[in-house]
Amino acid sequence: MVKNGEKNNTTKAVSIKKVLITQPKPEGEKSPYFDLAKKHNIELDFHPFIVIEGIPAKEFRKQKVDMVNFTAVIFTSRHAIDHFFRICEEMKISVSQDTKYYCITEAIALYLQKFILYRKRKVFYGADGTNKSLFDVINKHKDNEKFLYPCSQSFDSEITNWLKSNNCEYATPVLYNVVSNNIKDVVGRNYDVICFFTPGGVKSLLENFPKYKQNGTKIGTFGANTTKAAEEAGLVLDIKAPQPQAPSMVSALEMFLSTQKKK
Repeated sequence: MVKNGEKNNTTKAVSIKKVLITQPKPEGEKSPYFDLAKKHNIELDFHPFIVIEGIPAKEFRKQKVDMVNFTAVIFTSRHAIDHFFRICEEMKISVSQDTKYYCITEAIALYLQKFILYRKRKVFYGADGTNKSLFDVINKHKDNEKFLYPCSQSFDSEITNWLKSNNCEYATPVLYNVVSNNIKDVVGRNYDVICFFTPGGVKSLLENFPKYKQNGTKIGTFGANTTKAAEEAGLVLDIKAPQPQAPSMVSALEMFLSTQKKK
C-alpha cells in the first residue's frame, strides 16, 4: 500500500497496474469493474475497509423512536437503507406508501427499488452528491414533513444542523455501527490507486496505519462526505465521483485511466 521513496505528482502520467476497491467483491461474474480491469489490463482487488454491524431491534426500542410518526426519510448511504427496512421488518412496522425519501445521490435513490415500488413523485435526490444539493431538494418540500435520518453513531452533523436551523422536526435513529475492518493484510501490496466510498473507510485506513504516507498512491473518493473526510485526513485526491461526466466510481476510474494513457 505504501510506496517508499515515491513522490506524489498529480500531473505526471503514471503506470497503473494495481487498484484497490475498498468494498466487497461484486457477486457473480458480471460487473462493470471486471470489464474495466480487462479493458485497461489492471489488477483489481476488493477488500472492505469497514464492517457494518446492525443494531438489534431490542436495542433500537430503547431509542424510543416511533417510525410511523414520520413522513419522510433521509438516506445518505445504502447501509442506512438496508438497516432501515431491516428494523421495520423485525419490528413488523408497515412503512406508509406515502412516505417520501430524500437521497444524497441518484445511485442511492435507485437502490430503494430493492425495497419499495419506486416512483419518482416520492423519491428525491440531490443533483451532485453534496449536502447542499440535498438541502436544496429538501427545502422545496420541508413544510409539514417529519424527517427520519437513519444513521450510524457517527452521523453527519451538517445534515442535523441544517434540519435544526430550518426548524424541521426530525429524529436520528441509530440503526447500525460502522466498525473499522482489519486491513493490515493489504499492507505492502503497493497499490497504485485506492478508492474509498465512505468516511468510515478513510477512518479505517488511519486507524490501521496511523503513520500512513500516501507517497504517490492515487486516491479516489465517492461522495462529498467521503471526499471531505479524505481531504481532512491530508490525502491528495486524483479521482472524485459522482460528477456529471462520471456518476459512478467505475466511470471516474475509466476517465482517469484513459487520461493517464494519453499523457
